[in-house]
Amino acid sequence: MSQERRKLFGTDGVRGTANVHPMTAEMALALGQAVATVFRRESTSRPRIIIGKDTRLSGYLFEDALGAGICAMGVDVFQVGPMPTPALAFLTADMRCNAGVMISASHNPYQDNGIKFFGHDGFKLADEIEARIEGLIESGELAAHRAPADEVGRARRIDDSAGRYVVYLKKTFPSDLSLDGLRVVLDCANGAAYKVGPTVLHELGAEVFAEGVDPNGRNINEDCGSLYPEKLVSRVRELRADVGVAVDGDADRVLLVDERGELMDGDEVMLLCARDLQARKALRGEGVVATVMSNLGLEKALERLGLSLVRTQVGDRYVVEAMRAEGYNLGGEQSGHIVFLDHAKTGDGLMSALQVLAVMARSGQPLSELRKGFERFPQVMVNVRVAERKPLDSLPSMQQAIQKVESELAGRGRVLIRYSGTEPKVRIMVEGDDEDRVAIFANDLAGELRRALGEGA
Repeated sequence: MSQERRKLFGTDGVRGTANVHPMTAEMALALGQAVATVFRRESTSRPRIIIGKDTRLSGYLFEDALGAGICAMGVDVFQVGPMPTPALAFLTADMRCNAGVMISASHNPYQDNGIKFFGHDGFKLADEIEARIEGLIESGELAAHRAPADEVGRARRIDDSAGRYVVYLKKTFPSDLSLDGLRVVLDCANGAAYKVGPTVLHELGAEVFAEGVDPNGRNINEDCGSLYPEKLVSRVRELRADVGVAVDGDADRVLLVDERGELMDGDEVMLLCARDLQARKALRGEGVVATVMSNLGLEKALERLGLSLVRTQVGDRYVVEAMRAEGYNLGGEQSGHIVFLDHAKTGDGLMSALQVLAVMARSGQPLSELRKGFERFPQVMVNVRVAERKPLDSLPSMQQAIQKVESELAGRGRVLIRYSGTEPKVRIMVEGDDEDRVAIFANDLAGELRRALGEGA
């Protein structure tokens, strides 16, 4: 089943509005049955699958439905409750589980939710395995794979999982350094990092001012976290903090704010860390892996360091696949998914922040100095909501409009148009050296797309 033909899985698992297909209890039950069936077939001993979630109200619904589906197939379940996505990836491997399931819609509002899977090694499942899971659901054969009554699985909650993850994070921070005296504002987005985030920074010596640590099931990502960093910027300036750190609802992405209150995205974080790793002769692959969304400024800055930028399609899973295949140990996304493959298997917002804080501690320089050398090209993004995913290359007028803009940019910019992997939207990005012209081009292309799609837009 190809990526294009798959109905359930997008670029990061299954996602949608809670209690609306496909994010229903019935589908979660079926997904639990299917993933248990796949991994039971591959296990020589009694398999076990670990389940984590963020702080969304609907997490209770899906946690129990997934657990019931997994147990029905004769597979045991570990439940860890609210936990960052990268923590779930770590725990899957650390606890020798056959697979991990994370219930989260990441940066989306609380009404949405999602389900994504990890293999026994802590890496996200390959497309082929997700296709097998989806195929089992579509086949109608799951009932035939149910375990007999005396072999149904057991479910139990793991109470020390947060402590395990905090210890793991602290071990990624150099043992000869500390954060003593550093004032850090940390915004946890009322999400999965609301406990572990402040804890790890406190234990490393920082003075922590915690925001977004009062989840109520409905306020995850609401005007806070990496999606809405304005409050963080204000608090850093107000408190005269050394750095601000904002993660999203499942804490797999991060944005930083320097002591002057200036925001840093994932591209700047990757450049800063690439420069540090290169200086310490610890950068593998002679470059960085990022997606097609990363700014041209990152590419140019890396070139000045004698480093390359390898681009992949959007999705941190594809970044990780390229890193593993080609021997790189640093990669990520502009949105703040940063992957340090020497330490982690997926994007980890808290870990990424710790790596930057380590550079600050090692150098004795403020973040505003360390970030120098990045010149951003103006980049404008416009989203167009669609009712149907028509192939963009089947819209002649749209292709002509793209060619016209690319001709106008004359090699001094880029046009990127793609369907979102998590929402019913087309994302139009135009990049160039003149912000006003870039904005006009992006809006012109959005208008042409709406005309080409007719009632679908």
